[in-house]
Amino acid sequence: MGSQMVFAQVEAGMNTTSAGWLMFHLAAAGVFSVVGIVVLFLAIFLMEKLTRFSITKEIVDEHNTALAIIVGAIVIGISIIIAASISG
Repeated sequence: MGSQMVFAQVEAGMNTTSAGWLMFHLAAAGVFSVVGIVVLFLAIFLMEKLTRFSITKEIVDEHNTALAIIVGAIVIGISIIIAASISG
């Protein structure tokens, strides 16, 4: 409920021209994109800290393709979850 009140106040204060709406939606998309990227990096950082080995070392130095595929799938899954939560 809190975010709806904030958006209602912002929408009430802005002009109702199409350029005003475009700028509002572009700004909202930019903010949500930054939040999504930060959450994704935090998830990757947490995944690196929770494993007993270095994921980066295993993928880069040891050329562990199976681990790279698993990490890629996890990143895609987290990205889908973040996109769904941002879009509402």
